[in-house]
Amino acid sequence: MKICLDLQSLKENRWREYAVRFFFGGVITAAAGIVAKKFGPEVAGLLLAFPAIFPASATIIEKHEKEKMARAGFDGARRGRSIASIDAAGATMGSLGLIAFGALVWKTLPRYPPWGVLLTATLAWFGVAIAVWILRRSVRNVRRRARRAAHSGG
Repeated sequence: MKICLDLQSLKENRWREYAVRFFFGGVITAAAGIVAKKFGPEVAGLLLAFPAIFPASATIIEKHEKEKMARAGFDGARRGRSIASIDAAGATMGSLGLIAFGALVWKTLPRYPPWGVLLTATLAWFGVAIAVWILRRSVRNVRRRARRAAHSGG
């Protein structure tokens, strides 16, 4: 799958779907604030690491794919789940990068200028996410080749 930016997909969403995403994000953020008051910012930070928008996005992606397949005369349930799982894999890769970002900020912010720490942490997030994506693609390709070799008898 080639990574690309598709602005047409913005037109496919209804305003209610954006409202649901905004609502989920707000609820998670508000809950993190309540947790921070009671247990401290470290614990609340873990809650904020939860991808607040992901649950709403995954269900919307699945629904849109099912609708698209239904318009073409097919049952799109399986494809909808498949597309949502691809989105989940991407969210996981980004989350691993976010862990690197958070760890770097946590360990270096007291000693270095904030602008430098945030720039470095952002580059680390990007680097880790891309590295995990490349690793996942490489592992998938190796498995695919192994299956082909097993099926061809070689």
